[in-house]
Formats: sequence, C-alpha cells, structure tokens
Amino acid sequence: MKVLEGIRVLDFGRYIAGPFCAALLADYGADVIRIDRVGGSEDRFVVPVTPRGEGALFLQSNRNKRSLTLDIDAPQGREVVARLVRTADIVIANMPPRTLQALGLDYASLAAIRPDIILTASTAFGDQPEVRDRTGFDGTGQAVSGAIHLTGLPGQPAKPMVPMVDIATAISCAFGTMMALYERRDSGLGQEVGASLLRTGLNIASGALIEEALLGLDRRATGSRSPSYGPSDLFQARDGWFITQAIGPGMFRRWARMVGRPELADDPRMADDALRGEHGAELSAIMSEWSAGRSRAECLAALEQARIPSSPVFSPRETLADGLVNAAQSFSPVAYPGLEQPLPLVSPPVWMSRTPPAIASRPPLAGEHTDAILAELGYDAQAVAGLRAIGIV
Repeated sequence: MKVLEGIRVLDFGRYIAGPFCAALLADYGADVIRIDRVGGSEDRFVVPVTPRGEGALFLQSNRNKRSLTLDIDAPQGREVVARLVRTADIVIANMPPRTLQALGLDYASLAAIRPDIILTASTAFGDQPEVRDRTGFDGTGQAVSGAIHLTGLPGQPAKPMVPMVDIATAISCAFGTMMALYERRDSGLGQEVGASLLRTGLNIASGALIEEALLGLDRRATGSRSPSYGPSDLFQARDGWFITQAIGPGMFRRWARMVGRPELADDPRMADDALRGEHGAELSAIMSEWSAGRSRAECLAALEQARIPSSPVFSPRETLADGLVNAAQSFSPVAYPGLEQPLPLVSPPVWMSRTPPAIASRPPLAGEHTDAILAELGYDAQAVAGLRAIGIV
C-alpha cells in the first residue's frame, strides 16, 4: 500500500510550483486529477518536445496524474468543481488570492463545500495585503533574493537556467501539505497551506543575507568562485570542466599538498576560510595552472584521493549518458504517445525503504480521463455529451 493511497488531490496548478507539488504527492500514491483548460492549459506547451507540443517541464511535473478538461469560469464548470471538491482531500492552486477568490477556489469557498479540505496555494510574494496579488515566476524569486546579483560577473549578473526556486517551492508545498494531512488526523479540520517564491528564494540565499545584515560586506559577483572559502571554483582540464570546493583547514592542507604547494597551508594569508575566500583569485589561478595540463579524469581522481569534493561539469547530454547517474536509478523511463524512445522522467527526489514512490503512469494527454472522472462524479454519458457539446469539457 502506498503512503497516500486513498487521498484525492485536485490540481489546478500551472507551470511548476503547483503541478510539481501535486506530482510528488502522486508519486506516493495520491489520486491526482489535473484540471486542464479545454484544449490544454498554457503551461502544457512551454519548451515543446513531443509531436503534440507538450513541454519538457510539463512532462516532468505531471506524471502519475489523470487529466480532466474543464471550463471553470462557466456555471456548469463550477458545478463540476463543487462535485470534485466533495470527493477531495487536497486542492492545489498556485494563483494569486484575488484569482482564487474569483474562481471560487479560495479556502473559505472550498471549506463551505468540504470543511476538512486542505488548500495548498503558493504565490509569488506571499499572503500579505501589499504583495499578495503580485505575479511572478521562478526568476522573480531568484532576482529579489539577491542570488542573481551574486552570480555571474561584476556588471553582468547571471540567472541559473534551471527553475530552482519553483522546484524548491513545490517541495516545500508538498511538505506543508503532508503536515496539514497529519494534523487533520487529530483535529478533523482542514486548513490553508501557503508558500511563496519570495520566501523560498530568501531561504536559499539566507546565508548571504545574514552575512550582509551582520557584517555589511556588500558582496559583488565573483563568477563561480566562492568569496567565503577556497579554492572553490570551476576549473578547466585538457578535455573539460570540473568543480571542486575545499572548505576547512583539513581540506585546504590536503589540497595544498596535491598541487605541490604545501607551504600555502602555513601561509598567514590563508589562515582560515574567510581569508582563503579573500585570496580566492590567487588560489583559483594555482588550481587552474595545475589542472590545465591534466585530463579531467586525472584531476578528479587526484581530488578524490585527497578527499576533496569534486565532480565533472556535465552538459545535459553528458548527464543523461553518465554511468554513475544511471547507476543511481535517477530516471524512470516511460512510453509516451508520439515518441519513438522512452521519456526519461527524473525519479522522485525522496525514496522510502518500505513504501517507495513510483512513477507508475505517464503524464496525461489533455482531457484524457475526462469521461471516467465525470462518471465517478455521477454524470451519465448523456450528461457528459451535453457538457462537451457546449464546451464545458
């Protein structure tokens, strides 16, 4: 039996934070129904990779779900939503509060239908009146947190091209949803679970923010080199790039011996992590000179022998082909309509020894399960045909 077997989730989420949260719950057995727009919601087609145009992030964020297409603006669509809510435990909707209220998906409206419902509603900036209805994406959370300012080079900030704030917000939402379910066992009551891209971004950048608040260093971007310890940077070998991070006196002493500069361990300019961070450019230059004449494999082997964390800098193609990545069972291949090769969905980030998660079904086509879901709600074939005839489903 799966951990969340018997729990029903209605996923009104869009893009990443909401849908990925719902996907995580589905991985552990929840029955997740994605509510799509008739014809397919807009997030389905971002970064298209299939013949039908489904996007890469959509596919990763919507495994293990069923899809119901529905016009939730129409009165008939609202009636379907009400029936769904009566059968559900959790509603997920990453929309501004004003939008939730307009659609009847705010907590008060949902609780009037089912008092023990849990609403998980992430926003861009939080639930305070000054910010609650502002819109935002992953880059918003990265930019406001200070992370983009500290990435790249002086005068040229850089944004990581992966949605780390969205994904972290989704994981936080899944955690909060599980806490609400756990509490409901005793109280019998539902509640609203909230998270924001802003708060997630600030948590990710919290070390830099606390340092600035207490020390006022006004850090500037230093590329990939850490200003707080060293050597910590990206380095180029003869045949590729790799990363290494030496933190603390033990690692630094071993690193100094490895590169043939043991005297650096006793250099007063390198006495602690903070000083090594200040002299990071010098340390990176030494490391770059050491690595330039070696292959990446030779560099990584020497660093492993010195017990200094390191890894190759892979392209996505190299990641997919890497033996260690695949040995870690990092992907769950599934067949998908129109694709000649399996879709390499990334496996759930958390595993459990006795009740493991699983990607048991591929992401759904838009409206693929509409008839079956409506039948579960008591609609007969004639009623479903009537809803379809007027564009409600």
